[in-house]
Amino acid sequence: MTSALDEVLHAELLAVLQSINLGVLLLDSQCRVVFWNDFMAIHSGKDSDEVRGLVLFEVFPELPRLWVQKKMDGVFALQNLAFTSWQQRPHLFHFPGSRPITGLTEMMYQNCTFLPVIEAGVVKYVCLTISDATDIAAQQLELERLNQLLNEEKSEQARLIRKLEDAQAQLLQSEKMAAIGQLAAGVAHEINNPVGYVYSNFSSLSSYVEDLFGLIKTYQDAAAQHPDATLRTQLQQAEQTLDYDFLQKDMVDLLRESRQGLERVKQIVQDLRDFSHIDSGDWQMADLHKGLDSTLNVISNEIKFKAEVMKSYGELPLVQCLGSQLNQVFMNLIINAAHAIEQPGTIWLETGTEGDWVFVRVRDSGSGIAPEHLARLFEPFFTTKPVGQGTGLGLSVSYSIVAKHHGRLEVASELGKGAVFTVWLPRSQPPQPSPPEPG
Repeated sequence: MTSALDEVLHAELLAVLQSINLGVLLLDSQCRVVFWNDFMAIHSGKDSDEVRGLVLFEVFPELPRLWVQKKMDGVFALQNLAFTSWQQRPHLFHFPGSRPITGLTEMMYQNCTFLPVIEAGVVKYVCLTISDATDIAAQQLELERLNQLLNEEKSEQARLIRKLEDAQAQLLQSEKMAAIGQLAAGVAHEINNPVGYVYSNFSSLSSYVEDLFGLIKTYQDAAAQHPDATLRTQLQQAEQTLDYDFLQKDMVDLLRESRQGLERVKQIVQDLRDFSHIDSGDWQMADLHKGLDSTLNVISNEIKFKAEVMKSYGELPLVQCLGSQLNQVFMNLIINAAHAIEQPGTIWLETGTEGDWVFVRVRDSGSGIAPEHLARLFEPFFTTKPVGQGTGLGLSVSYSIVAKHHGRLEVASELGKGAVFTVWLPRSQPPQPSPPEPG
């Protein structure tokens, strides 16, 4: 009775193994096929009778033989199962895609398990099962792909946000400098008018004073020969009381010094106008030396107590540029150089040409720049100055202006040996592309 039941159960188990939605095959210690179910027959295209008794690697030459053999040997030796998932080996058996209609994948993703079949305490066979993990794998891979796209999109958004913030910061800085330039131009214009007529009046006043002194000299000569001794004495006493000789000399000096002061004011006004370039919003041929000098005069109060400026100007041709923007670059570099000098030091300004390029070099005797900061100098908002003493936009805006001129801004520095910033500019700008014709 028990034997008959065992035969029935054995037959039913074989039927289940044949029809189950798993690949099931038994392998002996030589990796020969002992059992082969319908799943294997369908997906491999080889019937059970065709492969029974063959070595597994003859049936599937594409299998990683050393890896499979190592798994088999481990199961026989340790009497313990081994497995591999589709994440580790997506396609152990090169079965075609198991979703021909939806076409999710070209090949079946598989989870494989090596199970020991023990008889009398010894592993007689290894049961290799192959489960179809295509649906799970396809969903997970699609989820990973979407997550990657999402992360890339987030990274791109973050990059665009940073770029927008940089552009906004530079725009604000540029607008601030433009407003300062307009203010300077307005102040220069308002000062220029009264200074102009005062300067003109001083010319007339100098002439009048000279005439008056000539007239007094005539009176003095006439009085010296006057027959009335009492009158001569009174006039001499009056001259001594007023200290006329000193008054005459000092008045001439006062007029001369006042005239020099007015000329200084006129020069400052002209420097403000040159610095702001209120009449040059377009690309024009400009004298960089003139721009440097006007910038130095405008910011002289920032540097006169910190450093002596040494000029070494070469022969420069006129350069096609936006003069007011380049003056802003020179101003940032020179002020930064002054701020880098802790004790009274020196700032060197050098200009020259190399081929079709001109350069303006600003070198200081300051403390220098740390190597780890050099790569970040032109980043917006990066500053080595104490909190509240710098916005971190000066060099960033300068870099953008030089790039706009198709030039380059270079820096070199060693700690304790100062820093050197060099602005390279082409003599003329490349031709702008013609706008497309209508239609």
